[in-house]
Amino acid sequence: MLPSAVPVVKTPYASRREIFGWAMFDFANQAYTLLIITVVFGELFTTVIVGDRNDGFRLANFLWSLALAISYLMVVVSAPLCGAIMDYRAEKKRFLFFSYLATVLTTAMLYFVTPGYVVLGLLLIVLSNYAYSMGESFIAAFLPELGPPDALGRISGFGWALGYVGGLVAAGFTLMVLGEATADNFERIRWVGPFAAGFFLVAAIPTFLWLKERGVPQPTGVSYAQIARQRIMGTFHELRYFKDLSIFLVSLLFSMAGVYIIIAFAFIYGAQVIGWDESIRNIMFIIVQVTAATGAIGFGFLQDRLGAKRTYQMTLGLWVAAIVAIWATPELTAWLNGRFGLAWQAQHLFLWVGCLAGLSLGSSQSASRALVGVFSPLPKSAEFFGFWGLANKLAGVMGIVMLGVLQALIGLQASILLCVVLFITAMLICMFVNERRGRDAATAWKSS
Repeated sequence: MLPSAVPVVKTPYASRREIFGWAMFDFANQAYTLLIITVVFGELFTTVIVGDRNDGFRLANFLWSLALAISYLMVVVSAPLCGAIMDYRAEKKRFLFFSYLATVLTTAMLYFVTPGYVVLGLLLIVLSNYAYSMGESFIAAFLPELGPPDALGRISGFGWALGYVGGLVAAGFTLMVLGEATADNFERIRWVGPFAAGFFLVAAIPTFLWLKERGVPQPTGVSYAQIARQRIMGTFHELRYFKDLSIFLVSLLFSMAGVYIIIAFAFIYGAQVIGWDESIRNIMFIIVQVTAATGAIGFGFLQDRLGAKRTYQMTLGLWVAAIVAIWATPELTAWLNGRFGLAWQAQHLFLWVGCLAGLSLGSSQSASRALVGVFSPLPKSAEFFGFWGLANKLAGVMGIVMLGVLQALIGLQASILLCVVLFITAMLICMFVNERRGRDAATAWKSS
């Protein structure tokens, strides 16, 4: 049956302790994103475990892209199904716990991936990134329950900001204790997997202590497969009612394709194209975390004043500027040196570019998550955030595969401009989203 336009009471604020517990999952899982996908293990896998096969690391980069794409494709298939089951059985917290344990175990096992063990490395990245990505969707499904729609920007921004603080803490330990991702330092840096797993294991404990399961289980007697099939078919039928959410998810598909490219290749780009020193790489660790946290908090407050759609569009504009700056860094450095008689290095200018990229990263991820929360009715929040996870990871598959193939043909520096096309496309699609109409549809919906 189609949704009925019946007004409902605004969602009250959850307790500060519960909101903090929810945000601590972002704090905890950022160790995986930063240390395994973005910075340390990605560089270790491409430059040491696979290495340069006299092809400018093109095979290594392609294999890294392949592992991430497979894991994201697995999320595309399973996230909406799991979301439907979680809503029906009121088991969001249980599913979140299973994804958390799976991430911890498979990440810890990365210790055993040594140079030449390419297949093992690929398998563990697929499994760990799949479990981590499913957890992202599961934790996001709690967001609409934590406060009214006009506060979700601040709450989401707080979570992302706390996540980047967690990344800064994890990165600080890695820099001081484990060192750089090189063959000479392999026996120490191989501990990055167990460390990221242990950090996630401990830091996420407040989430499971304080986050509440508010859903009401529906009658049992049907299998998980039947629940998933019936709920997903119903949601596809109802998506015409949630028109603005549907349009936004298409926009998100393109924007997150660009974001996932940057997450997966930014530090690989720094090593292979910019040729930075370890000290500059370490400074970039800190810059990205601080500016991303600033962007998440700042744009979170801005979103609750200007609107989620407008804020999201602004973050995409920031991304376009950041990508052009990333691509132009080597040539711009040479031009500045020749024009003004300077002696700058590309890696130093790249640090300033990192500030812009960090602001873009934190703000865009927070804004998109909050906008889905605004468009999601509470009884279907896990399912709708399952579709959010689907769009995110389908974007990851699309973006990373496109970049992986493109860089194999024309090199990594030129390929990065693909992100500009993706972000501009996302901006154009989002112009057709009506935020007020989408918010009203979520507020008026009730299950029959």
